[in-house]
Amino acid sequence: TGWMGEKTGKILTEFLQFYEDQYGVALFNSMRHEIEGTGLPQAQLLWRKVPLDERIIFSGNLFQYQEDSKKWRNRFSLVPHNYGLVLYDNKVAYERQVPPRAVINSAGYKILTSVDQYLELIGNSLPGTTAKSGSAPILKCPTQFPLILWHPYARHYYFCMMTEAEQDKWQAVLQDCIRHCNNGIPEDSKVEGPAFTDAIRMYRQCKELYGTWEMLCGNEVQILSNLVMEELGPDLKAELSPRLKGKPQERQRQWIQISDAVYRMVYEQAKARFEEVLSKVQQMRPAMQAVIRTDMDQIITSKEHLASKIRAFILPKAEVCVRNHVQPYIPSILEALMVPTSQGFTEVRDVFFKEVTDMNLNVINEGGIDKLGEYMEKLSRLAYHPLKMQSCYEKMESLRLDGLQQRFDVSSTSVFKQRAQIHMREQMDNAVYTFETLLHQELGKGPTKEELCKSIQRVLERVLKKYDYDSSSVRKRFFREALLQVSIPFLLKKLAPTCKSELPRFQELIFEDFAKFILVENTYEEVVLQTVMKDILQAVKEAAVQRKHNLYRDSMVMHNSDPNLHLLAEGAPIDWGEEYSNSGGGGSPSPSTPEAATLSEKRRRAKQVVSVVQDEEAGLPFEASPESPSPASPDSVTEIQGLLAQGLRAESPPPASPLPNGAPAGETPQPEAAPEASSPPASPLQHLLPGKAVDLGPPKPSDQETGEQVSSPSSHPALHTTTEDSAGVQTEF
Repeated sequence: TGWMGEKTGKILTEFLQFYEDQYGVALFNSMRHEIEGTGLPQAQLLWRKVPLDERIIFSGNLFQYQEDSKKWRNRFSLVPHNYGLVLYDNKVAYERQVPPRAVINSAGYKILTSVDQYLELIGNSLPGTTAKSGSAPILKCPTQFPLILWHPYARHYYFCMMTEAEQDKWQAVLQDCIRHCNNGIPEDSKVEGPAFTDAIRMYRQCKELYGTWEMLCGNEVQILSNLVMEELGPDLKAELSPRLKGKPQERQRQWIQISDAVYRMVYEQAKARFEEVLSKVQQMRPAMQAVIRTDMDQIITSKEHLASKIRAFILPKAEVCVRNHVQPYIPSILEALMVPTSQGFTEVRDVFFKEVTDMNLNVINEGGIDKLGEYMEKLSRLAYHPLKMQSCYEKMESLRLDGLQQRFDVSSTSVFKQRAQIHMREQMDNAVYTFETLLHQELGKGPTKEELCKSIQRVLERVLKKYDYDSSSVRKRFFREALLQVSIPFLLKKLAPTCKSELPRFQELIFEDFAKFILVENTYEEVVLQTVMKDILQAVKEAAVQRKHNLYRDSMVMHNSDPNLHLLAEGAPIDWGEEYSNSGGGGSPSPSTPEAATLSEKRRRAKQVVSVVQDEEAGLPFEASPESPSPASPDSVTEIQGLLAQGLRAESPPPASPLPNGAPAGETPQPEAAPEASSPPASPLQHLLPGKAVDLGPPKPSDQETGEQVSSPSSHPALHTTTEDSAGVQTEF
């Protein structure tokens, strides 16, 4: 109904004002940071500037449930380097460059491995629709090994496998996709990123929502859509749930489709509004930078004066609050964080050591440098191998903040688990890349096989020392940040009743010229942070002094033992397959024509990190019939269209960009042509014209849905698979 578009617009307007305010503060902080530096210890390991460019992470077959035909179909799926899960009818369709069935951006999704768990979530999401015992559930799985992608607002995806081993592997791969897509705001965004996340926090705090937020997932537009849906959801349920018809299962199905349709509309509205404001602040940026450069010292002085006045006002209250409600719990929170995190980083070290040692044994046993290119090509992708990294990631699953979680209003520990896992992957790749760089330097000396093996061992020991130092630095920083994330929202909530109403009177202390760069609310939060920071730093320092979990003392400074190492990393990326393998890395014959050369290059570039391929002819227990053209949409969709017909009108031109999460393409009986390069992907709301119901038929997928540009379907690199047999033998790399 019309109120939805109106309320969405109101929420966006309110949030975007917060964003504009935070943009100036973030710009000032970024420029000040450039001048003053971080004070953090210098990393010893190198980092890879272009990780896994144009590589395929994973591919294989799995069964997907088609909601329109209510049948399970075998799908060939692959995960490209941007981690958007792409689904094709079969491998032949992929090789013939047929547009995919779906491209799924999994930000905000959760993986469920039980149909019962899914049915419980569905029942809880719409009160009064829990199916009676004995009645047919909304979903039946033909095997005991389902994987369901569940999202609180967007459509759900249903997959199943034939064996538990396959289920475990796909779960690791999909979890990697979710982890990557959730981390959608670029790490190197030093102004727009912090401005956005601070605006989200400030907006939610003004609604008295403190603490961690589980739906801070994806890129800015996805997060903004989640923010709107969090407020819109209860009203939407109250408005529409009484009008849903049919049995409980049918009402559940209708609700999922309605929620998805609304989420898509919200996404389009949020995308247009956010891009408009982003363009506005970026146009203002040069002028703001000029003021900051000219008046940096005065702005800093003005901010410190404001902070001193706020500190004098709140310090007595804040110190009592910290002493009574936070300080006693810091050691137990830290211990709860340290145990699984340090186990995970130790596992990263062990996996890296094992992989290099195994490679060294293979060099000894299988012909030395001739095979080195192949081995190093595999090793270079270790950090992005979902299955080999799984033993590291799963250590974080034991993280519990029992008793503390409720006290400190931590809705979920998932934010800490995911952050630690991302650090693990980064440190593994840094270790691998540093090893590659140092070994490549040694190879320039033309070693014999025996000398090569000694060099590998020597380089491994050097890299492990660097890893231990960097691992300690990264973990200590992670612990400090996590303790702040737990304690600061709690303190702000505790202090709000006595302090919040007094803050406006400090506004007069800010010069008007500097008002874009100094905000009372931000300065107040910094003062609160300082009251607890000393205790947090002390707790982490004591853990390091006690050598708990292999943390180094702060006084332990590892001087750069490889002064030229960073210079080595400035060269072109090492292509192990090209330099040290007779087969060129991809196993393709030498090209004799330009066309063949291009194909060979694409195949080489598209080598996979890990491949899982099962027999494409395999059938499910009760799905023996061949696939027929998809029938027309079921009646339930028509009913939903009727429900939404009155309200969901196009109040703005149809959006020209894809949506945050993938949707099937070409599900209707009509054949669909491949999308033209010049035209944007179809939007699910492109048919939403005044007087017409929402067309719930989803759009053609696009790689843009994952928030990254990659090659179009007509130019994707061919899939390289080393082993494929009918017995479903799964070959890594």
